[in-house]
Amino acid sequence: MHFFEKPIVLAPMAGGPSTPDLCAAVSKAGGLGFLASGYLSTDDLAEQITIVENQTERFYGINLFCPPSVNEEDSGSYSAYRDQLIEKLTFSSELPKEPIWSDDNYEEKLDIAIGSRAKFISFTFGYPEKATIKSVQAKGKNVVLNATTPEEIDHVLDLGADVLALQGKNAGGHRATVISSEQAGTSYTSSDLLRYAVSKTRLPIFAGGGVGTASDVVELIRAGATAVMVGTRFLTANEAGTKQTHRRAILNFTDRETATTRAFSGKIARSIRNDFIDQFSSIAPAMYPEIHYLTAPIRAEANADGNPEALNLWAGDGFGHCREDSAENIIDELLSYSRTWRQQGRGSSDS
Repeated sequence: MHFFEKPIVLAPMAGGPSTPDLCAAVSKAGGLGFLASGYLSTDDLAEQITIVENQTERFYGINLFCPPSVNEEDSGSYSAYRDQLIEKLTFSSELPKEPIWSDDNYEEKLDIAIGSRAKFISFTFGYPEKATIKSVQAKGKNVVLNATTPEEIDHVLDLGADVLALQGKNAGGHRATVISSEQAGTSYTSSDLLRYAVSKTRLPIFAGGGVGTASDVVELIRAGATAVMVGTRFLTANEAGTKQTHRRAILNFTDRETATTRAFSGKIARSIRNDFIDQFSSIAPAMYPEIHYLTAPIRAEANADGNPEALNLWAGDGFGHCREDSAENIIDELLSYSRTWRQQGRGSSDS
């Protein structure tokens, strides 16, 4: 692909970390920055797009949340979980008594993204209709679709994506699993997925999951990735909007492991393990976005109080390599072995 110079893609991180400054900084450094639209209002998304486009003329992408399906869990599961949170935690915020559902203003945000200069539009938490994909492509934009299993790779290729994005099991934050089971969606490494994908297609492939070092980048490029998706390493970038309590935990909790849990949002995600995960992972219902909105006041209060034990500390398995630095320097560090993979014939200055 002739859209960016360095094979580093900023994995979209909704909820604050993925600021327009971070998106622009990654693109200006030669990578491919992505702006996360999740949980933003339509006005905020439009404003952030303007900020990115005022800062750089380089290519960038926008990520959209596909509307979640109707949940199989009933309101009784929601109420029971709410009762457990109130009984076992100490907080002053009022929790929503009834489940809150939202499509995250999907249609409006899609129109805004199509009208932007973004060269890539990615979709997560679901797959768009083929007609939607064609409408995006008709505007000269590349559609990026996520896969976490071989089954999803086949599905994405059938839908007609321009770019395949592979999320290995070690990735931080929410799983992009859509049609596969939760168990399957947390079973495959990035290398596993790459081996399958390169046997099925010659489309560009973005691959990530637990990337912490230049060696991780080299491994994925050699395995066939066009570019490597990196999220966690940018959580402590100077330009990131990561909550301060979250940022400190990433830098200080290097002796802890990560764990997958639906306790914070109702959807499986990888976080640094803490008390909240230990208490509630086994009882949290699979209700996204309802559980996200239920725990939002608790998480906001935990951040304000500097309490990392009740906060979603999204992080991939490579979080121990994080340090505070500019996005440009983080990219340069991850590509310190770039000469090696170029000599192996994997990539070029205009890839």
